[in-house]
Order: sequence, then structure tokens, then C-alpha cells
Amino acid sequence: MAAEGLITISSSHGPEVTMNRFGAEVRGRGMTVFANIDHGAAAAAANCSLRPTDLLIFGNARAGTPLMQSVQAIGIDLPLKALVWQDASGVTWLSYNDPGWLARRHGLDETTKAAIEAMSESLKAIAGKATEA
Repeated sequence: MAAEGLITISSSHGPEVTMNRFGAEVRGRGMTVFANIDHGAAAAAANCSLRPTDLLIFGNARAGTPLMQSVQAIGIDLPLKALVWQDASGVTWLSYNDPGWLARRHGLDETTKAAIEAMSESLKAIAGKATEA
């Protein structure tokens, strides 16, 4: 069952290539990468097993700040995050929060609609570049 507000698409590439492509596209669009958390490596360091699971935290203050000026609590969901993970059958997936869902979750009003739509289109394009052959 898919989580509400989560967009998940399959990748034509393995986890490492998918994340590298995603990160490069984020940087290429002038966004900041704040952190990259390799959950799989952390699990291995704790002597636990986990299929590849890698989280990228990224964003752009020019895009996110107006949303927080509208409803400051949306800061719990910003900066944006993307998770690249591999399922038990070896398929690589890319997941990220739908900005429209975030807007509804936090009760953003119509004044942020254009920013949310731009964020949605940008994420869709970045995800496509990262996952398509």
C-alpha cells in the first residue's frame, strides 16, 4: 500500500546510479544538497542488514522560505527529501513527498499555489532525469 502523499517511481538504473543522477540534477538546477544519508551503510555499520536505501535532503531557500512565511510549521517537511531504495526483487525506486500534498497537510493558501506547482514540476522533471534510461 502506497503512503499518502508519497510519489514513488521505478528506476531504469540501480540505486547508486539513480541517486547520483538525482543529486547531479538537483545541483544542476541550483539547489543545495544539505545531506545525504546512506541508511544501508549505517545499517551495515551497526551489523544489520538493509537493502540499498539512500536519502537526499535538498532544497532552495528562495522556494521554501515563502512557504514557511505562510505556515511556519511546513518547515518540518522542508527542505525536500528523496529516497532511493531497492526492493526485495532488486527493483530500484525513487520516492519523494508530493508538494501538493505537503501544501494540503499544512493548510497553505492560494498565495502559495504557484510556488507549489513550480516545486511539483521541478521534482517531476528531476525524478524523470534520474530514473529514465
